Amino acid sequence: MARNDAVVVDVIRTPSGRGKVGGSLSGVHPVDLLAGVLDELVTRNGLDPELIDDVIGGCVSQVGEQSLNIARNAALAAGFPTSVPGVTVDRQCGSSQQAVTFAAQAVMSGMNDIVIACGVESMSRVPLGTAAGVADPFGSRLAERFPEGLVGQGISAELIAARWKYSRAQLDEFSARSHALASEAWQRADFAREVVSVRTDAGEALRDETVRPGTDVERLGALKPAFYSERMAERFPQITWSITPGNSSPLTDGASAALIMSSERAAALGLRPRARLHSFAAVGSDPLYMLTGVVPVTQKVLARAHLTIDDLDSYEVNEAFASVPLYWLEETGADPAKLNPWGGAIALGHALGSSGTRLLATLISQLESTGGRYGLQTMCEGGGMANATIVERL
Repeated sequence: MARNDAVVVDVIRTPSGRGKVGGSLSGVHPVDLLAGVLDELVTRNGLDPELIDDVIGGCVSQVGEQSLNIARNAALAAGFPTSVPGVTVDRQCGSSQQAVTFAAQAVMSGMNDIVIACGVESMSRVPLGTAAGVADPFGSRLAERFPEGLVGQGISAELIAARWKYSRAQLDEFSARSHALASEAWQRADFAREVVSVRTDAGEALRDETVRPGTDVERLGALKPAFYSERMAERFPQITWSITPGNSSPLTDGASAALIMSSERAAALGLRPRARLHSFAAVGSDPLYMLTGVVPVTQKVLARAHLTIDDLDSYEVNEAFASVPLYWLEETGADPAKLNPWGGAIALGHALGSSGTRLLATLISQLESTGGRYGLQTMCEGGGMANATIVERL
């Protein structure tokens, strides 16, 4: 039996709020933040939520206000019928990108007709690291396999910069580029179709709070390394300590969601799809160099799609740290002009569980603005993993 097409009818996101107390979205409970996006998604497409087969949501810190299956809680908070189920997944930074894959697979297999893939993270209210707290998340057997101990993503970013010899100046130049491109995109109203406002106690949040126009290399160069420690310096003498808050993605609050269905169901409902979900891949990578999975997963998804890097019109490579997209460019031979052309997470923010569907929103908007056909998004992930998705504009 031929598989169904899985198409994206629409995909939207909130503005990015600074993920700290006082940030533009910090007063909004994460359930309410995601519920607002779900409500807007079905309302603006005239969809009866009774028709939704599932809501699959990504969230990394599933504790406190983000615990007890936030995807289900947000669907109920959005007013969806109680018959609509929800499930929350954790593939670290790629959680909502994985949610898109799961949604597409369900539609392509014929098991579901309409699925919402979404994600949320309120890093101001549920700070990074809250889920583990003081507990050991690894156990004795993992410690036996890696007796020297695993490292955080910041150290991994430093190791990549050292191994591929990216200077502090290169990292800061890339970061300044991200802010400049994002600022220019906002000035052109490029994000108008994807960004929906959020009502807060202080008024309406309308724009990405994380974009800093006028950011330059001189200003970035004054920032101190973010992850230095004597213990890590002794263990990894090759590190030059070049990763700073300025060339890393900021702590961010945000939510995003994609309406995914079969092309047949879209036609029956009179909805015009924006893109087809073409191919998917996920890989594991070295947990020490945990952010390098973006290269093998790109190779894997291109092979599955029977495409080359030159066939792609735009690529969104998540800017968790500047060393990651620089490494991806070098290893893939991709065109730098097609990489994150409206800026990336260094400027637009990285609300962990929301980032996968946030990148999808931006990627599809880019393809529509340029008339491009194929786009790629890929995301490095904690623990040494990566996701990749290829979409085709319709």
